Amino acid sequence: MIKEATTYSPELHSRIQALLDQLTPSPIPFTEEMLCAVIDDPSSHLYLYQHEEEVVGMTTLGIYYSPTGSKGWIEDVVVDNNVRGLGYGKELVEHAIAEARRLGVRQLMLTSNPMRVAANKLYQAMGFEKKETNCYKMDKGL
Repeated sequence: MIKEATTYSPELHSRIQALLDQLTPSPIPFTEEMLCAVIDDPSSHLYLYQHEEEVVGMTTLGIYYSPTGSKGWIEDVVVDNNVRGLGYGKELVEHAIAEARRLGVRQLMLTSNPMRVAANKLYQAMGFEKKETNCYKMDKGL
């Protein structure tokens, strides 16, 4: 079952931190305040995949508006290592796509590390096309 996170709890915070630890080898310190900010932000939608009362996966849909129209980003798609391969990731992405449509998003984007071969195949099979563009980021000095 997929539901949107709407309230903070220490258990939810702990579970999300555990999923983030599986998402990337670089530590992501995710504080209580950060989780509350995601939950409280009307442009962020944190979707949780629950199996037998336990959160085993998540993704975030972020929406913003620009002069070229409404856009959405799917971020942080992760499913617990113990239940990967059962289709939960696909269900999370399908849910995010459906919500983006419902919210009137005109263009939906995501990025994925090329080393995540299965994830990249999944996204392409779901209709995402590889965009030929340079992607830049800035971490330092912010």
